[in-house]
Amino acid sequence: MKHGKNYRRALGQVNREELLGLIEAVDRVKELASAKFDETVELAVRLGVDPRRAEQIVRGTLTLPAGTGKTNRVAVFAAGEAAQAARDAGADVVGADDLVARVAGGFLDFDVAIATPDLMGKVGGLGRVLGPRGLMPNPKTGTVTMDVAKAVTEFKGGRVEYRTDKVGNVQLRVGKVSFSREDLVRNVHAVLDEIVRVKPSSTKGRYVLSVTLSSTMGPGVKVDPARARDRDETLAPAGV
Repeated sequence: MKHGKNYRRALGQVNREELLGLIEAVDRVKELASAKFDETVELAVRLGVDPRRAEQIVRGTLTLPAGTGKTNRVAVFAAGEAAQAARDAGADVVGADDLVARVAGGFLDFDVAIATPDLMGKVGGLGRVLGPRGLMPNPKTGTVTMDVAKAVTEFKGGRVEYRTDKVGNVQLRVGKVSFSREDLVRNVHAVLDEIVRVKPSSTKGRYVLSVTLSSTMGPGVKVDPARARDRDETLAPAGV
């Protein structure tokens, strides 16, 4: 992948081997962001799991305390009263057979898909379309539910889904560069606490292998995994 001069300039300011405390890493990511838009701050955590084993797949959802800085577009597969409840809660697109047909035809203008259990037989047929994009509704992530109104409200309000990829990485957005240092730190702590909470019992050895923060257009900044969850670092003003 070819990077622009701003990225290369920022990369030259990063020691790729240096492990920083979380607060210092957040400050560095904010300093290195150079795009003219409000870049997303992304967290990548490499876990010591074998995602080929079903019991070691780490997945779920959590609500970031400071939100994500983005309003998710939510699609709901539902009919009858559940469909109306989804609309009332602010879902962007709602449907049953008609929505299944639209998605099968290529409609993917949404960030989260929610379905009622009675429609999963039909939604399951969209696995080849939704699965690779991480959009397939699943009971484990709260996206297969009869309480669609609650799910829509949560995903519109900062709830995010996480899952290990094929090599054991968990990657998700934790805010925007415009967020305060405190809010970004709180969001990262929330994600790391959640990942540790759901640690598979069958994993051996080190669990959190690496932690990296970056902005959309910026280089990765490495965080010391041993210090990433520390709460005793003082949130002093940047540069102090």
